[in-house]
Amino acid sequence: MNILLKPIVTEKMTAAGEKFNRYGFVVAKTANKLQIKKAVEELYEVTVLDVNTMRYGGKLKTRYTKSGVLSGKTNSYKKAVVTVAEGEAIDFYSNI
Repeated sequence: MNILLKPIVTEKMTAAGEKFNRYGFVVAKTANKLQIKKAVEELYEVTVLDVNTMRYGGKLKTRYTKSGVLSGKTNSYKKAVVTVAEGEAIDFYSNI
């Protein structure tokens, strides 16, 4: 099972990474904090100090179009914010 689905690369998370050594990931919904910590340490070869997780539910969306009302739902997901030890960093752009 793949624990880390994708990194969160936004202005807010980039600023948190530079200032507080915190990095965000979208993770599997069933993953716990210990699994997330182990996956980040193995993949990026850093020391993880803390893991905070958040669950986001999907939102209902409605659009009004010429052909009528279209309604749907966005996907739910789980987000993890990982704090890395002082002096270490994760570079998401090295694989590009």
